[in-house]
Amino acid sequence: MPDAYGPPAPDYRLDGFPAATAQIEDDFSSVTLSDDLFVPFAEHHSADGRDSYLLLYDRSAIWDIPGTAEYVTLHITRDLEQLTFDFASERHPVVPLAQHWLTRRGCPKEAAEVSHDRGPRPADAVTARLADLLRTNPGNRYEVLDHYTDNPCSFDVGAEVRTLVHDSHPDSADAPYRLFLEETTKDMRTYTVREGVFASAEEADTWVMERDSPLPLAPAPPGASDRRTAAARARSTTSGNALAVAPAPVSPPRSAEPAPTHSRRSTR
Repeated sequence: MPDAYGPPAPDYRLDGFPAATAQIEDDFSSVTLSDDLFVPFAEHHSADGRDSYLLLYDRSAIWDIPGTAEYVTLHITRDLEQLTFDFASERHPVVPLAQHWLTRRGCPKEAAEVSHDRGPRPADAVTARLADLLRTNPGNRYEVLDHYTDNPCSFDVGAEVRTLVHDSHPDSADAPYRLFLEETTKDMRTYTVREGVFASAEEADTWVMERDSPLPLAPAPPGASDRRTAAARARSTTSGNALAVAPAPVSPPRSAEPAPTHSRRSTR
């Protein structure tokens, strides 16, 4: 959850390109209704002018339905012959899932890297590794089932995002339900991600509701501290002003809250 002031407006590059249909125009207006509160995190425009990819943080999400995901992705496609546009959009609870959506639709991986330098940074190598897993989703192993964003916008407590997925990897057969718990410090400078393992979605919901035991963590895979993870950590744990971020522990469990509520949204 970034701390941003006066962010640049999203660059849709739609001058001279009306929507292909009235329905597309209505849908686009709905998705971008509060775009004066969007913070661009990543943008890419193809050299041929046909495609634009945007990753945006929606600061207005805190006034939406509780649990609403705060990241919005857009893939704009232009018909250069008809001079019209179409688009697809979706909300995401965390940045890596937003990046995965963009790259799956054709955005170059490097172009989906977050360029905004005021948001929180991964606090440790475990966080960087788990973010990379969600970003790449190797073998399409993760299917997102549910998510809930708890952002009280308070200087007294940080934000928490819970993402429940089903893991189809054979090594996860005994506990295929994984709860990715992202916790951001109250100063919004760093965040941690931990992966909880559960035999069922109901077990995950019970843990969220009761919080009477530590999150049952997934075992680290062999070679988790390999060169790729080290590179991700080096790339991710230095802010725009070159301030190194020290590792931070997972924050203590919160008091009981509602179970994760389905809050994904997509347009088209």
